[in-house]
Amino acid sequence: MAYLVGAFVNHALFVMIHETSHNLLFKGKAGNYIAGIIANFPHIFPTAVSFTRYHIKHHSFQGIHELDADLPDYWEARIFGHNAFSKALWLALFPFFQIKRTFRLREIKPLDGWIVSNIVLQIAFDVAIWILLGPKAFFFLFFSFFFAVGLHPVGARWIQEHYLTIDEEQETYSYYGPLNKVAFNVGYHNEHHDFPSIPWNKLPELKKSAPGYYDSLKSHKSWSLLLFRFIFDKNVNLYSRVTRNERGKVALTDACVPDKELVMAEKVLRKS
Repeated sequence: MAYLVGAFVNHALFVMIHETSHNLLFKGKAGNYIAGIIANFPHIFPTAVSFTRYHIKHHSFQGIHELDADLPDYWEARIFGHNAFSKALWLALFPFFQIKRTFRLREIKPLDGWIVSNIVLQIAFDVAIWILLGPKAFFFLFFSFFFAVGLHPVGARWIQEHYLTIDEEQETYSYYGPLNKVAFNVGYHNEHHDFPSIPWNKLPELKKSAPGYYDSLKSHKSWSLLLFRFIFDKNVNLYSRVTRNERGKVALTDACVPDKELVMAEKVLRKS
């Protein structure tokens, strides 16, 4: 049940945490933090607020090893990125590797009030589940979480987004398959990176508004096929990523709202 049902629900909640990281559920940061912490409860591990901090850095500094926690560590790629068994093991244990990567991003404070609140409330929820519903309920949520971000069709989403599985020059891919309906359109990844302030329910409309651009890009139609391709194709491994050596002139405090800034600039020009 954790694999067939729980993983899909758990993954959908993770996408909602992603929406809160871009402040797309509520206007203020506090409301989004609270919503993210609540959506985090079934995940067992307190990751919502920390994810917000690291995810915005991923948008602002994509491909910069020291600032993008979405990139595998060098040792991670070297050890797990070569054969089918090691790649499958890497996916199965993906949450541990993702947590380990955050330690290389020294520009982000490991603790603050919101992160501590996330941890305390998550522990309280976990204890309540164990006491009120028993260990079976707890481990159902536990395995649902691991399947949702690992060795499962929805776990292939992490391969889909930025691994060079089709074209060595296109570093971001979208997925336009049926599982978007149970994953809040998270597959529309090119669209999301271009317009990070657009909420999930508007992404298909965004794609339709620019067919000449998005239809010309290569994309995925099946997470399941991609999962098997990643595991068994020797030409695809953890090194199949685009990396950069410099962050340019982007400030470390960048909030990743280029589309909002563009709209504001247009309004100012119109008034002047």
